[in-house]
Amino acid sequence: MTQPFVDRFRLDIDALRKAEEGADPGILDGSRISDALEDQVAEVVSALNERGPAPTLAVVRIGDDPASEIYVKHKTKACRRLGIESRHVHRSADISESDLLGLLDELSTDEEVDGLLLQLPLPDHVDPYRCIEHIAPTKDVDGFHPQNLGCLMAGKGHLEACTPRGVMTLLRATGVDIQGKNAVVVGRSRTVGRPMAQMLVRADATVTVCHRHTKDLAAEVGRSDIVVVATGVPELVSGEWIKEGSIVVDVGISREDSGSLVGDVEFEPARERAQLITPVPGGVGPMTVATLMENTTRAALIRRGLCWDGNRLVTPEEVEDGACAEYRA
Repeated sequence: MTQPFVDRFRLDIDALRKAEEGADPGILDGSRISDALEDQVAEVVSALNERGPAPTLAVVRIGDDPASEIYVKHKTKACRRLGIESRHVHRSADISESDLLGLLDELSTDEEVDGLLLQLPLPDHVDPYRCIEHIAPTKDVDGFHPQNLGCLMAGKGHLEACTPRGVMTLLRATGVDIQGKNAVVVGRSRTVGRPMAQMLVRADATVTVCHRHTKDLAAEVGRSDIVVVATGVPELVSGEWIKEGSIVVDVGISREDSGSLVGDVEFEPARERAQLITPVPGGVGPMTVATLMENTTRAALIRRGLCWDGNRLVTPEEVEDGACAEYRA
């Protein structure tokens, strides 16, 4: 008989909603919600550390891309805040694909490593998807392995892509009603767009995915109650396209020549029309990092055969009435 899905770590959404109180009107404040999410993660990590050993995240960075270096620093700092051990494994850009695959195989079988991620982008001579397939699915805290993407489709995923899952947590925490809404996802990458669309479908939205071949992007955006944009193209979506009263989630972040940061959505005109919108920065970015910490903690629970029931560590058999399956982002 098929066993019911048991979520290893159920988030306290009510606590996240309290954290949202006091946020600027009209703003989906990822900084506030991510802090509250990290508080919950830290509680679980503390309980795991008491049992020992501490959860450990290994981050592999190839080359000297400045943006990648900054992202890795954010992740290792988050680990330190929450009591998670971190390893930063840095290799030069001229590493061969076979050597990188060997490194990932080694870390995937390392008993001291709970979570493993490969910082993207990679040098042109390395196939990122082949590399991701060499990360053990149970350690794939980015949620990019084909097995984990398949589990997302089947509704049985433990480790799901951090950015879209963070977006879903943010929407839940701010009380956004997704069921029955028309949603558009602009961008179809394997890392954000496609899993984002699947999570919105799982939450009972009617979802359209747009991309570079979409005939009339303005019309698709203009009829949507929820708009998620993840293209990396600065201000691709005009504020005039946004439907009055809609929810806008801007995943993109780019630096202008002036040094200022902008998203994929024209912010000020969109804010005038939207009910809620994420700022750039301070919206999706903090949620992605916090969700990575959540996933690392989930991976540690999986490897130890444990669940968190909201107050203590238990075995899956001790979970009462599917309590750990109640929350699904």
